[in-house]
Amino acid sequence: MISTGTGLPVPIGNKVLSYQLINHLPMRIKSILLLTTFLFCGVLTMQAQNKKVDTTMKIGKSGYKVYSNNRYAEKNDVSVSPIGFESEARGEFSFEIKGRLKSGEVDDLNNDGFPDLVLYVHNGDSLNKINVVGISSEKNQSVVPIVFPDIVDDMKLKEGYNGQDEFFLMEGSLVRRFPIYTPDSTSGRLVPSGKIRQVQYRVVPGDRGMLKFKVVRSYDYVKQ
Repeated sequence: MISTGTGLPVPIGNKVLSYQLINHLPMRIKSILLLTTFLFCGVLTMQAQNKKVDTTMKIGKSGYKVYSNNRYAEKNDVSVSPIGFESEARGEFSFEIKGRLKSGEVDDLNNDGFPDLVLYVHNGDSLNKINVVGISSEKNQSVVPIVFPDIVDDMKLKEGYNGQDEFFLMEGSLVRRFPIYTPDSTSGRLVPSGKIRQVQYRVVPGDRGMLKFKVVRSYDYVKQ
Protein backbone atom coordinates (compact mmCIF):
# COMPACT_ATOMS: atom_id res chain seq x y z
CA MET A 1 0.00 0.00 0.00
CA ILE A 2 1.52 3.32 -1.10
CA SER A 3 0.76 6.50 0.78
CA THR A 4 1.50 9.97 -0.53
CA GLY A 5 1.35 11.52 2.92
CA THR A 6 4.73 12.77 4.07
CA GLY A 7 6.50 10.41 6.43
CA LEU A 8 3.99 7.51 6.21
CA PRO A 9 5.50 4.05 5.76
CA VAL A 10 5.16 2.15 2.51
CA PRO A 11 5.16 -1.68 2.78
CA ILE A 12 7.06 -3.53 0.06
CA GLY A 13 7.00 -7.26 0.74
CA ASN A 14 8.24 -7.63 4.32
CA LYS A 15 10.09 -4.28 4.34
CA VAL A 16 8.90 -0.75 5.03
CA LEU A 17 10.15 2.28 3.16
CA SER A 18 9.38 5.83 4.20
CA TYR A 19 7.96 8.34 1.76
CA GLN A 20 11.04 10.54 2.20
CA LEU A 21 13.32 7.67 1.11
CA ILE A 22 11.21 6.90 -1.97
CA ASN A 23 11.15 10.59 -2.87
CA HIS A 24 14.96 10.59 -3.14
CA LEU A 25 15.19 7.47 -5.30
CA PRO A 26 15.70 7.72 -9.07
CA MET A 27 12.44 7.95 -11.06
CA ARG A 28 12.96 4.51 -12.63
CA ILE A 29 13.31 2.85 -9.20
CA LYS A 30 10.29 4.73 -7.83
CA SER A 31 8.19 3.58 -10.79
CA ILE A 32 9.18 -0.05 -10.23
CA LEU A 33 8.34 0.18 -6.52
CA LEU A 34 4.97 1.74 -7.22
CA LEU A 35 4.11 -0.82 -9.90
CA THR A 36 5.17 -3.70 -7.65
CA THR A 37 3.00 -2.44 -4.82
CA PHE A 38 -0.07 -1.91 -7.01
CA LEU A 39 0.30 -5.39 -8.50
CA PHE A 40 0.68 -6.86 -5.02
CA CYS A 41 -2.51 -5.13 -3.84
CA GLY A 42 -4.30 -6.26 -7.00
CA VAL A 43 -3.38 -9.88 -6.33
CA LEU A 44 -4.73 -9.62 -2.77
CA THR A 45 -7.99 -8.14 -4.07
CA MET A 46 -8.35 -10.89 -6.67
CA GLN A 47 -7.69 -13.59 -4.07
CA ALA A 48 -10.38 -12.11 -1.81
CA GLN A 49 -12.91 -12.06 -4.67
CA ASN A 50 -12.09 -15.64 -5.67
CA LYS A 51 -12.24 -17.09 -2.17
CA LYS A 52 -12.97 -20.80 -2.17
CA VAL A 53 -16.13 -22.19 -0.61
CA ASP A 54 -15.79 -25.19 1.69
CA THR A 55 -18.77 -25.50 4.00
CA THR A 56 -21.24 -27.95 5.53
CA MET A 57 -24.93 -27.09 5.92
CA LYS A 58 -27.39 -29.34 7.74
CA ILE A 59 -30.89 -29.57 9.18
CA GLY A 60 -30.61 -31.92 12.13
CA LYS A 61 -28.35 -34.76 11.06
CA SER A 62 -28.88 -34.42 7.29
CA GLY A 63 -27.47 -31.91 4.85
CA TYR A 64 -24.72 -31.24 2.36
CA LYS A 65 -21.00 -30.54 2.22
CA VAL A 66 -20.24 -28.07 -0.58
CA TYR A 67 -16.86 -27.25 -2.09
CA SER A 68 -15.66 -25.01 -4.92
CA ASN A 69 -12.22 -23.49 -5.43
CA ASN A 70 -13.88 -20.60 -7.36
CA ARG A 71 -10.76 -20.26 -9.46
CA TYR A 72 -12.24 -19.80 -12.94
CA ALA A 73 -15.54 -18.02 -13.50
CA GLU A 74 -15.95 -19.33 -17.05
CA LYS A 75 -15.65 -22.96 -15.95
CA ASN A 76 -16.15 -23.48 -12.24
CA ASP A 77 -16.65 -26.90 -10.66
CA VAL A 78 -18.84 -27.42 -7.60
CA SER A 79 -18.75 -30.64 -5.55
CA VAL A 80 -21.61 -31.67 -3.27
CA SER A 81 -21.56 -34.53 -0.77
CA PRO A 82 -24.86 -35.49 0.89
CA ILE A 83 -24.61 -36.02 4.65
CA GLY A 84 -26.89 -38.32 6.65
CA PHE A 85 -28.40 -39.86 3.51
CA GLU A 86 -28.83 -43.58 2.93
CA SER A 87 -25.59 -45.31 1.98
CA GLU A 88 -26.18 -45.42 -1.78
CA ALA A 89 -26.82 -41.66 -1.90
CA ARG A 90 -23.79 -40.53 0.12
CA GLY A 91 -21.36 -40.31 -2.77
CA GLU A 92 -19.99 -36.98 -3.95
CA PHE A 93 -21.31 -35.53 -7.19
CA SER A 94 -19.98 -32.58 -9.16
CA PHE A 95 -21.31 -30.16 -11.74
CA GLU A 96 -20.05 -27.14 -13.64
CA ILE A 97 -21.32 -23.60 -13.21
CA LYS A 98 -20.59 -20.34 -15.01
CA GLY A 99 -19.64 -17.81 -12.38
CA ARG A 100 -18.36 -18.05 -8.83
CA LEU A 101 -20.14 -19.67 -5.93
CA LYS A 102 -21.08 -16.95 -3.46
CA SER A 103 -22.90 -18.83 -0.68
CA GLY A 104 -25.61 -21.40 0.02
CA GLU A 105 -28.43 -22.31 2.38
CA VAL A 106 -30.35 -25.40 3.43
CA ASP A 107 -34.04 -25.66 4.27
CA ASP A 108 -37.04 -27.91 3.64
CA LEU A 109 -38.47 -26.19 0.57
CA ASN A 110 -41.18 -28.69 -0.42
CA ASN A 111 -42.51 -29.66 3.04
CA ASP A 112 -41.44 -33.30 2.87
CA GLY A 113 -39.26 -33.22 5.97
CA PHE A 114 -35.94 -33.54 4.12
CA PRO A 115 -33.18 -30.96 3.49
CA ASP A 116 -32.95 -29.08 0.20
CA LEU A 117 -29.91 -27.09 -0.92
CA VAL A 118 -29.84 -23.67 -2.59
CA LEU A 119 -26.59 -22.25 -4.01
CA TYR A 120 -26.12 -18.63 -5.05
CA VAL A 121 -23.81 -18.09 -8.03
CA HIS A 122 -22.37 -14.67 -8.91
CA ASN A 123 -22.05 -14.40 -12.67
CA GLY A 124 -19.10 -12.01 -12.37
CA ASP A 125 -20.44 -8.92 -14.10
CA SER A 126 -20.70 -5.43 -12.65
CA LEU A 127 -24.48 -5.72 -12.27
CA ASN A 128 -24.10 -8.31 -9.48
CA LYS A 129 -26.58 -10.69 -11.03
CA ILE A 130 -27.09 -13.88 -9.04
CA ASN A 131 -28.08 -17.26 -10.46
CA VAL A 132 -29.67 -19.95 -8.30
CA VAL A 133 -28.87 -23.68 -8.27
CA GLY A 134 -31.38 -25.80 -6.36
CA ILE A 135 -30.99 -29.43 -5.21
CA SER A 136 -33.74 -31.36 -3.45
CA SER A 137 -33.50 -34.47 -1.33
CA GLU A 138 -35.80 -37.33 -2.25
CA LYS A 139 -36.33 -38.86 1.19
CA ASN A 140 -32.53 -38.87 1.64
CA GLN A 141 -32.32 -41.66 -0.92
CA SER A 142 -31.32 -39.53 -3.92
CA VAL A 143 -31.33 -35.94 -5.11
CA VAL A 144 -33.09 -34.11 -7.95
CA PRO A 145 -32.50 -30.62 -9.38
CA ILE A 146 -34.82 -27.70 -8.72
CA VAL A 147 -35.16 -25.61 -11.87
CA PHE A 148 -34.93 -21.84 -11.35
CA PRO A 149 -36.65 -19.60 -13.94
CA ASP A 150 -34.81 -16.83 -15.77
CA ILE A 151 -36.29 -13.45 -14.86
CA VAL A 152 -36.07 -12.26 -18.48
CA ASP A 153 -38.81 -14.77 -19.35
CA ASP A 154 -41.27 -13.01 -17.02
CA MET A 155 -42.60 -9.82 -18.62
CA LYS A 156 -43.85 -8.38 -15.34
CA LEU A 157 -40.83 -9.11 -13.14
CA LYS A 158 -38.14 -8.09 -15.61
CA GLU A 159 -39.49 -4.55 -15.96
CA GLY A 160 -36.93 -2.29 -14.28
CA TYR A 161 -34.58 -5.18 -13.53
CA ASN A 162 -30.88 -4.31 -13.73
CA GLY A 163 -29.19 -6.82 -11.44
CA GLN A 164 -28.04 -6.10 -7.86
CA ASP A 165 -29.76 -9.28 -6.67
CA GLU A 166 -30.17 -10.32 -3.07
CA PHE A 167 -31.43 -13.84 -2.21
CA PHE A 168 -32.28 -15.58 1.05
CA LEU A 169 -34.48 -18.37 2.40
CA MET A 170 -37.37 -17.51 4.68
CA GLU A 171 -39.86 -19.98 6.18
CA GLY A 172 -39.51 -22.51 3.39
CA SER A 173 -39.58 -19.94 0.56
CA LEU A 174 -36.87 -18.41 -1.60
CA VAL A 175 -36.95 -14.61 -1.51
CA ARG A 176 -35.37 -12.34 -4.08
CA ARG A 177 -34.88 -8.57 -3.83
CA PHE A 178 -33.49 -6.11 -6.32
CA PRO A 179 -33.66 -2.34 -6.95
CA ILE A 180 -35.97 -1.14 -9.72
CA TYR A 181 -34.36 1.03 -12.38
CA THR A 182 -36.02 3.55 -14.71
CA PRO A 183 -34.65 5.45 -17.74
CA ASP A 184 -33.35 8.92 -16.95
CA SER A 185 -35.47 11.54 -18.72
CA THR A 186 -32.39 13.42 -19.96
CA SER A 187 -29.74 10.84 -20.74
CA GLY A 188 -31.90 7.76 -21.17
CA ARG A 189 -29.56 5.79 -18.91
CA LEU A 190 -31.03 3.46 -16.32
CA VAL A 191 -31.00 4.97 -12.83
CA PRO A 192 -32.36 3.67 -9.49
CA SER A 193 -35.99 4.62 -8.92
CA GLY A 194 -35.79 4.34 -5.14
CA LYS A 195 -38.07 1.29 -5.16
CA ILE A 196 -37.30 -2.36 -4.38
CA ARG A 197 -39.02 -5.39 -5.90
CA GLN A 198 -39.42 -8.46 -3.71
CA VAL A 199 -40.25 -11.82 -5.26
CA GLN A 200 -41.24 -14.96 -3.36
CA TYR A 201 -40.68 -18.42 -4.89
CA ARG A 202 -42.00 -21.78 -3.75
CA VAL A 203 -40.88 -25.24 -4.87
CA VAL A 204 -43.57 -27.11 -6.83
CA PRO A 205 -43.64 -30.23 -9.04
CA GLY A 206 -42.29 -29.66 -12.53
CA ASP A 207 -42.06 -31.66 -15.73
CA ARG A 208 -40.77 -35.25 -15.94
CA GLY A 209 -40.57 -35.76 -12.19
CA MET A 210 -38.42 -32.69 -11.62
CA LEU A 211 -39.06 -29.76 -9.30
CA LYS A 212 -39.09 -26.04 -10.04
CA PHE A 213 -39.23 -22.68 -8.32
CA LYS A 214 -42.52 -20.90 -9.00
CA VAL A 215 -43.28 -17.24 -8.32
CA VAL A 216 -46.13 -17.06 -5.80
CA ARG A 217 -45.93 -13.38 -4.88
CA SER A 218 -44.21 -10.15 -5.88
CA TYR A 219 -44.57 -6.53 -4.85
CA ASP A 220 -42.70 -3.22 -5.02
CA TYR A 221 -41.96 -0.95 -2.09
CA VAL A 222 -40.08 2.27 -1.45
CA LYS A 223 -36.59 1.80 -0.09
CA GLN A 224 -36.24 3.32 3.37
